[in-house]
Amino acid sequence: MSIVFIVSAPSGSGKSTLVSELFKMVPGLDFSISYTTRAPRGSEQNGKEYFFVPEAEFKAMIEADEFLEYARVFGNDGKYYGTARRFQREAEKQGHDLVLDIDVQGAAQIKKRLPDAVSIFILPPDRDKLEWRLRNRGVDSEEEIRRRLDTARREIEQYSRYDYILVNNVLEQSADELKAVVLAERIIKRGTKPTREEEQLVEIAQGLRLEQARERVQPILASFGTVPIRT
Repeated sequence: MSIVFIVSAPSGSGKSTLVSELFKMVPGLDFSISYTTRAPRGSEQNGKEYFFVPEAEFKAMIEADEFLEYARVFGNDGKYYGTARRFQREAEKQGHDLVLDIDVQGAAQIKKRLPDAVSIFILPPDRDKLEWRLRNRGVDSEEEIRRRLDTARREIEQYSRYDYILVNNVLEQSADELKAVVLAERIIKRGTKPTREEEQLVEIAQGLRLEQARERVQPILASFGTVPIRT
């Protein structure tokens, strides 16, 4: 049985870069490309960034129960986005694990369908750093930056629903931590005695578990004006 890894993060937290680094370091992973009813933007290509489909086709897929999760995102002109089941089937057929790059709403849906899925939330170091990253991209208007920051605050409040918490401050370190989580879950699932090197990976991953990360998260929540959750 393949492991499904859910990776979520606020826009600008470096999630896509970390997932890209993960695929360079860890073999045997498949990636799910989302379906959407919105039109391609800029240089986006069908089957690369998204599968761009008409709304009628998307709704037919909903009726056929072909999605692990889907949502109508009103912040994007009321367009639909969804993760197709076929990627999980194909990963299992190949003996691979599956990585899903989805938002907190989609992650919650998948956790209901697949309780054994491993969820990972990537946080920015603080609000100021996230705002700097969003502005440095140079692609968003002032209004869009403010909207993304407000959305980030709401998403970060959901961190406690995830199994692992990573704070993406230094890219190389965060990529190594993401790699450790994936490999540790494979080691645990295997159920055999780990080697010394594997024990080190499991130890790193355990330090990133939600219960170990709560204290680190409090200053980040506070920087977004969110009341920290005391434990």
